Amino acid sequence: MGCRIRAVAAGAAALTAATLPCAPPSAAAPSGWRAAPAGAHARPYFYLEGAPGSVLTDRLALTNRGRQARTFTVSGSSGSGAGAWIATAARTVRVPARTRAEVPFTVTVPAGAAPGDHPAALRVRDQRGAERAVRVHLRVSGPMLAALTVENVSVADRGGAAVIRYDLVNRGNTTLDPRVVVRADGLLGGELHRPAHAASGDLPPGQRITRTENWADPPALDSVDVAVTATAAGGAHGTARARYTAVPWGAVGWAAAGGGAAVGGWFLRRRRRAGADDSPVQEGDPVRELTTGVTA
Repeated sequence: MGCRIRAVAAGAAALTAATLPCAPPSAAAPSGWRAAPAGAHARPYFYLEGAPGSVLTDRLALTNRGRQARTFTVSGSSGSGAGAWIATAARTVRVPARTRAEVPFTVTVPAGAAPGDHPAALRVRDQRGAERAVRVHLRVSGPMLAALTVENVSVADRGGAAVIRYDLVNRGNTTLDPRVVVRADGLLGGELHRPAHAASGDLPPGQRITRTENWADPPALDSVDVAVTATAAGGAHGTARARYTAVPWGAVGWAAAGGGAAVGGWFLRRRRRAGADDSPVQEGDPVRELTTGVTA
């Protein structure tokens, strides 16, 4: 079957639909459909930028590789924030079998919008309840500030190993992709040095995430200073520390048990000796006489 182009009316807006060539079942996604930014070049997400008061436009592509028509519901991400700024040309879209439809949408930036990144998403749901979210990276023009803090560092034992827990907080107005260095230095030398590695995906402004690092071989006996340092583009930098004291509780328990046994034995010997000294004198036992300062 060749490709053909046709227009599908949807309210006051026109949705462009292109019929796809027949494809073997293996070429289809498990659910049989896909939602992604439209265009000749594949984009993992939408990126839009504009000043407060501007109106930005783009198109969402809905691809139905199944053998039956599908009906989709399209909307901006729920809740407050930039998701409420999104308006789609049609809220409900019917896409025939083996067809791709493009849905225009607009982002109206409020006149009083704060500069910086305002993450949002386009949410797509089919008639069976399957859902996709296509990210929208929206940047409002103005002064940009990259700021990052590390908070609530702690270390906990876990069955012979240890777990380092910490929070990363985006204190600026730009989306960050933090990289983290974890280091532990003890009184007996360096215990852990984990080089810079990605801590998460995108960290939007004002968001907090909690991360953990497994420490397979912590020291058995030492006092360790654990430092977590995070960096990101734009000069964002933060460091926080925690003190971890490693004590071999098994050895301490044996030592305590041995000390208790020694003390108990000492008291037992004292009691036996005292009992022997206080025993009554039996008849026929030799009696010692004590003469104190007696003169004839």
